[in-house]
Amino acid sequence: MLSTDGAVVEILPGKPNDSVAEEVLRNLQILYGTVAGEQALDREFGIDGSIIDGPQENAQVLMVAEYVRKTERYEPRAKVARVDWTAGNAPDGNMTPKVVIELV
Repeated sequence: MLSTDGAVVEILPGKPNDSVAEEVLRNLQILYGTVAGEQALDREFGIDGSIIDGPQENAQVLMVAEYVRKTERYEPRAKVARVDWTAGNAPDGNMTPKVVIELV
């Protein structure tokens, strides 16, 4: 089972100053922590939670595509470098995404 709750965001070191990195991190945490359809004025904002209903391998690929697409649309100062999946401590086999971001 995949979990979109608590997606971890890591920003690779780069040129932008700390305040820009902090702002991008905060924006992405809000974006990734919001379920698509929750925002009244922008129903596309957030991550589509229905993706995790499919088989795990398919869901992981679709989630990576969702993170890339939504990051490009809502935070143009960031680019998804990769998404790593870590197994949670729960016995049900939850996988948590770690989205690694490169500032552009």
